[in-house]
Amino acid sequence: MNRHERRAAAKGSKTAQTSSAAATPAALHEAGLRHLTAGNLLEAQVCCQKALALDAEHADTLHLTGLLALQSKQYDHAVEWISRAIRKQPKTDYLTSLGTALQKQGRRDDAIAIFEKATQLKPDDAALWGNLGKALAEMGRPERALQSCQRALALKPDHWGAADQCATILLVLGRAEEALAYIDLCDSIRPNRAPTLQKRAAVLFGLNKFNEGLAEIERAYALDPANAEICNNVGVFLRRLGREEEALAFFDKALAIHPNFVGALHNKAFALAQLQRFAEAIAVYDAIKAIEPDNAEADMYAALLHLLTGNLERGWAGREARSRIAKLQITHFNSQQPRWLGQERLDGKTIVLHTEEGLGDSIQFARYAPMVAALGARVILVVQDALCPLLSGMDGISQCLPTSATALPAFDYYCPLSSLPLAFATSLDTIPAARAYLSAPSDSRRIWEERLGPHEKLRVGLVWSGNPAHLNDYNRSIPLSKLATILDVDASFLSLQKDPRPADRATLLTRPEIIDHTDHLTDFAETAALISCLDLVVTIDSSVAHLAGALGCPTWILLPYTPDWRWLLDRDDSPWYPSVRLFRQDQTRDYASVVARVRRELMALISARP
Repeated sequence: MNRHERRAAAKGSKTAQTSSAAATPAALHEAGLRHLTAGNLLEAQVCCQKALALDAEHADTLHLTGLLALQSKQYDHAVEWISRAIRKQPKTDYLTSLGTALQKQGRRDDAIAIFEKATQLKPDDAALWGNLGKALAEMGRPERALQSCQRALALKPDHWGAADQCATILLVLGRAEEALAYIDLCDSIRPNRAPTLQKRAAVLFGLNKFNEGLAEIERAYALDPANAEICNNVGVFLRRLGREEEALAFFDKALAIHPNFVGALHNKAFALAQLQRFAEAIAVYDAIKAIEPDNAEADMYAALLHLLTGNLERGWAGREARSRIAKLQITHFNSQQPRWLGQERLDGKTIVLHTEEGLGDSIQFARYAPMVAALGARVILVVQDALCPLLSGMDGISQCLPTSATALPAFDYYCPLSSLPLAFATSLDTIPAARAYLSAPSDSRRIWEERLGPHEKLRVGLVWSGNPAHLNDYNRSIPLSKLATILDVDASFLSLQKDPRPADRATLLTRPEIIDHTDHLTDFAETAALISCLDLVVTIDSSVAHLAGALGCPTWILLPYTPDWRWLLDRDDSPWYPSVRLFRQDQTRDYASVVARVRRELMALISARP
């Protein structure tokens, strides 16, 4: 063998030794892991097969095979392979992988048990406590999830995932102020991240801290100006602060980035409506319908604009979309019987007229019940429990039942109260507007007269806020303190305000001139009896406004610049309630000028009183 042959032989022997070393299960596992990281699943699978051919019980390779099955969404195989690895070596990362696979299978209790076992094996590992917290949160166990994530943060104060999970859990628990502290921690661990700032802004929005929230979402916008969602959110804050013109610019930015962004289109339409640019707003709703033909909100909110501007025919039809909008919390009436919308004859038939919306809507549309009875029907009225004692005495009502009733008598048809204007093809000229279609129980009224004592001054009932859950409550409700300028006139003021807000409750304590008998207002029949003893009700747009109008009591309603549809535009009277007078905000959207007008009119009313 010459020198070259010996060198070649030596080289071949060295290559064979290297190849032999590379064929160990450990080396093949490492190669397979690199392939998995690179996304080369087939090559990783080949490495695993070779390694297991050499050692069928090689734990790391069994685990890696399970990870490949997990990546391929073969969860049963993933559980099987990873479980085999754990039987060989119960490593915490194996347990974590098994817990993940069990979660994917939907076996959440089993997954949590595995994650808990991992924390027992390695109680000082923050990542394991974070995994357990996330699994518990997904399982709907927020309190335990929060404890696990807080344990992770105690072990590793810069654990961003645990801090983020704590914030999310606290929001689920309704503890927004505490959530903010964890969002701030996220921001300090990983500063200047637009998603964190978005989350903080959203929490501040829910806390009604709009100026502070606007500053946060503007920071997010500075970091990511090409993000359509952020642009839209800046617009939402501006709109909520009454800065609609500025808001429109940001909605347009969002739409320039994402032309079919339906959420931004909805927000744009709402802002246009608040500016009373109704034709433009309706055109935007039409654009939404071109993108999503079944979009119920576009139908509903366009219908409200038609009603507001006096186009009742289109408005009633479009408003039927309300039952398809989950966030409106419509009270659905489930029945096998047919729905009546004015087509079928009702002679000798029984019909259920049921409430779907709020107390004010029930009072407003109950006026149609006698008209249904006049068609020959036996009318069963189903309304909120608090309204039953009052509405049961209406003409034409055979039976009035509360919505809490568990059973109804047999009936032939049903119709939502809010659909009755459509059923009767109501126009502005045909609104049924008797001066008073409700009356208070005479016994209750007599008790209230005795309770109020001598009628020496003008008696004025006051309501300043409505249901805070109402979507437009921030525009219609006002603080009691803003009514202070009318309280010095020579009249007796009585509170009709149920459940005053904390700030208003504090104001009431400082205004002894407001007589407060609201503890006696146990239902609407009692409220009606008190109103019947008054000379005037001054109220924001609320259920009491409808009640006072239905009783025929002189009623002054304070309205925002763009009011609810039923009050229409550019008029100080209401075709629904002859005794109502409307006091509207002007373009300044300031209630101070509205209250000043009310004060002047009150002074005139008192001066004219004998």
